[in-house]
Amino acid sequence: MAASMSRAMLRVQRAVCYNVQHVEAFLDPAAQHQLPSVIPFRTKKRYFIPPAVSIKGHSHDNQEARARLAGVVVGQEYMERAVNISCTAGVFDPYIPPEGDARLSGLSKEGLKQRKEQLRQSAASQLAIRKIKEHDPKFNTKDFPSHAQDIFIQAHGALTHFNKEKLHILVTERCYPEMVRGNRYKTLRWTFVESLEPPRVVQARCPDMVSKGNLYGQVTVRMHSRQTLAIYDRFGRLMLGDEEVPRDVLEYLVLERHLVNPYSHWRLHGKIVPSWAPPKDPIIKTIIIPGPQLKPWEEFDDRNYEMVKPKAVQWHK
Repeated sequence: MAASMSRAMLRVQRAVCYNVQHVEAFLDPAAQHQLPSVIPFRTKKRYFIPPAVSIKGHSHDNQEARARLAGVVVGQEYMERAVNISCTAGVFDPYIPPEGDARLSGLSKEGLKQRKEQLRQSAASQLAIRKIKEHDPKFNTKDFPSHAQDIFIQAHGALTHFNKEKLHILVTERCYPEMVRGNRYKTLRWTFVESLEPPRVVQARCPDMVSKGNLYGQVTVRMHSRQTLAIYDRFGRLMLGDEEVPRDVLEYLVLERHLVNPYSHWRLHGKIVPSWAPPKDPIIKTIIIPGPQLKPWEEFDDRNYEMVKPKAVQWHK
């Protein structure tokens, strides 16, 4: 027993002496001078950057040369856009409706100005009508207003049924987006009741575009009629107008035709809104009225809740 204890103590003593010798070696300045010193410190954080390609490698010519060497044919790119010449981009020399629909007295100063403007516009219209008749012999200022009214009725009928194919036939590419914009999730109810006054031609223009001789005919028709219009949102709530109450509408329609194209026909191109026209009716908007908080086993009819009527508020678009 004593021999085993002495052997264990001897092993412990040797281990302690070995550790003490190593500690003294680390504390000795001479020994520290021989050992390598490592001082940790924070350096700039660097991310992996792939080998940069030279600027010449990014040039378009170099890319085409590499593609040819690889046997790849690169098509030539043209910086151009398509231009539609079947219709014009707007209304040339738009008709200016006289204030009050030319009801001012000819003896007043304003009435004389209106008469002078009408004479100037009628002289230019006669020259344009002659050019239109050269390409369209069937054109007549007496029969054309009724034809324009039929185009107007058919175009709005196709709009209420969202018939895109028929609408493209009746209106120009410039007028189409103006008619269908914002009507995707709405329901339109429109009817033509009657014509209060026979439509008539008030102005005609025959401009050319792109090149000389590429003529377009634009005719402005005055139409005074009675119509009904009602617009519902996607939830079936009335936003504007009324289906039962007809209203008198005075409109100046612009119809256009590409005269050089023998297969073209007259189409609705736009509408002229006078500056003195009355403002449009505001859109009727609906709001949610919060009700009582019901529990799962309760019914709304059992609570006898009195609905609070909201105050009349005028909403504007």
